[in-house]
Amino acid sequence: MTENEKLDRIAISVRSHRLLRVLLRENPMLETIMRESKNEIEAQIGVKNWIHSEYSSRKDAFRFQTDRVTRRENFEKLSWNDYAIIRILDYIDHAGIEYPDPNLRGEIAVSNPIRFIWLAVIKGTGGSKPEFFIDMIQLFRQLRGESNQVIPDRDRVEKWMEMYPSGVDPRIVELRKENRERIINLLISKIEAGEIRSEKYSFPEGMAHDEKLQMMNEWWDNYRFHLHFAVRSPDLLNEMLGHSLDPDTMKILYDAEKAGIPFFVNPYYLSLLHVRVPYFAIGADLAIRHYIVYSRQLVDEFGHIVAWEKEDKVVPGEPNAAGWLLPSHNNIHRRYPEVAILIPDTMGRACGGLCSPCQRMYDFQSGHLNFDLDKLKPTESWSEKQKKLLQYFEDDTHLRDILITGGDALMSSDRSLKELLDAVCEMARNKREKNRQRHDGEKHAEIQRVRLGTRMLTYMPQRITPELVQILGDFKKKAREIGITQFLIQTHVESPMEVTPESSQAARRLSDAGWLITNQLVFTTAASRRGHTAKLRKVMNDVGILPYYTFTVKGYMENNFNFAPNARVVQEQLEEKIVGRIDSEHYETVRQFADNAENIIENIDALRRSADLPFLGTDRNVLNLPGVGKSLTFRVVGITRYGRRILQFDHDITRTHSPIINKMGKMIIIESKSIHEYLRQLEELGEDTAQYEGLFGYSIGQTEPRVPIYEYPEYSFSVTKEMSNLEV
Repeated sequence: MTENEKLDRIAISVRSHRLLRVLLRENPMLETIMRESKNEIEAQIGVKNWIHSEYSSRKDAFRFQTDRVTRRENFEKLSWNDYAIIRILDYIDHAGIEYPDPNLRGEIAVSNPIRFIWLAVIKGTGGSKPEFFIDMIQLFRQLRGESNQVIPDRDRVEKWMEMYPSGVDPRIVELRKENRERIINLLISKIEAGEIRSEKYSFPEGMAHDEKLQMMNEWWDNYRFHLHFAVRSPDLLNEMLGHSLDPDTMKILYDAEKAGIPFFVNPYYLSLLHVRVPYFAIGADLAIRHYIVYSRQLVDEFGHIVAWEKEDKVVPGEPNAAGWLLPSHNNIHRRYPEVAILIPDTMGRACGGLCSPCQRMYDFQSGHLNFDLDKLKPTESWSEKQKKLLQYFEDDTHLRDILITGGDALMSSDRSLKELLDAVCEMARNKREKNRQRHDGEKHAEIQRVRLGTRMLTYMPQRITPELVQILGDFKKKAREIGITQFLIQTHVESPMEVTPESSQAARRLSDAGWLITNQLVFTTAASRRGHTAKLRKVMNDVGILPYYTFTVKGYMENNFNFAPNARVVQEQLEEKIVGRIDSEHYETVRQFADNAENIIENIDALRRSADLPFLGTDRNVLNLPGVGKSLTFRVVGITRYGRRILQFDHDITRTHSPIINKMGKMIIIESKSIHEYLRQLEELGEDTAQYEGLFGYSIGQTEPRVPIYEYPEYSFSVTKEMSNLEV
């Protein structure tokens, strides 16, 4: 007997029984079908026939449900109860399919909701939890039209936004001065007591306390100080936070230390967290607090984490999951024909801190990534290896976009980064020169875009020094001469509280160097609160940063605490981001932002005023698929007994992929928490869940079109159709 057969025999709880009675009372036809069916097959046929006969006029729903490839224009034709029709039919079409569930370390999950209801009605068994029945009640209310999609107006969205102060609010700035003084005084006492020993950071004998404070404040403005004094233990973390962490949290952190999860939080970033919580900013720092305070689920899963992105697992000499052959299994990651990631063997393999929902926690688990900064300095052989890696870009027929990241591109020293950027210039020049010998239609793609992936603007804005800015500015001047036209700093700001006077200055410096700054937000539970992401977009716009992606949290049970279901991602897109949607008449204005990055703040302000927008919604909501690519094209095709939804994702048909997707097909993702669990978690964070009305109804997503500023420029020639470094 399988585990699922055993679960079929388990009696449902009293609460599940009561919820089942609500479901049947509200849907007499459903109860009739269940009681008159001799088995689950008859029950499924009965429900399917009922839906087809009762809702036969809903042609758009039936057409969309059977489309092999769905499109945005058809998605936008669907009504609210069309979503329910499609979901019920998908549940029946996918009934009984077994799915390995990585959230449960590979245990088999089966979706068969009509069977679960039938077992509960006829036998009182099936093992379905209250979360399952709550989802079913909401589904059939949506079908009957008793649940509505209520799109909030702009005033409501802006009221939600007002609940979140930013890091440039004068009251927040003052609070953080207190935090800084507390941290500095703690470090002084530890240096004086000999608990911290450093040749560089020490005080002359007999120095007065005020003089020590002055010296520490000067050190504070240097990013190396923050790297040196980064917190690496739970006890020091708690001390830095004024012993404000509760015993339960400390127990989790001690267990994290035992499990081998690294700690690396620098003093500047710690100064952003509340110790004395102000009345006007209760919970405002949760999105960043949850980045450095680990969850119980992460600790329990560490050691069992599996790679989310399959193409990141590379066997030397063999193609990755996307079919790409790579010169190094550690240094180059690739999903798409046009772009590849370069991770240098320098300090750029590390970050300014470890984010708890980090996509590369798998690599920290294996030890490939770490915070032993001395060991991450480039070896003598790096320059030769760098040439080999860039030769890959030079010889490839379709690569035109290089994303230098890690880790964090700006963790590299100025010297290492300059050498790498100079080498990129040489590679791009060589690629262009070789093209002159090729006929039209046989030419290779030339490098058009250079991106640097960094979280330094928020983790350690002191890193954005005049010397670094000079390197970036000089590179842009040289690179433009050889045809590179797009220069992007791809950053990660998670909360309006991370936009501080220091990070604002850092952003201004980068813009002054002519680089466009774009943001990739991870849509964690704390970041998913009503109005939080909308406020973040506005605050980023104020300092010249454009939203680029809003990502669903990826990973399995290790990220359960931070995971916000995809239903909330779609709801945020259609109910909140919508107030910042840019009409196509303004697309050309937005496209020109990149050509004049030095005036990005003024240009964003001008467009917001002329278009009457509170922010520019230039980002796309997507999930990094565990197969290949990014997409938000999905349908909820199943649900477990625990109410966790099973989503079927398709690829984003608006962009070029590796041809392997034609063989790969659609991907199944089982969410790590139910909608009901998510709403209860929001309650724990102080949210009024009535504000999330309609959340259960969002069961379909369709990837948004890309705002033209993020498109590649057209070539003046035809690129060969032949793809190199590919083995499908």
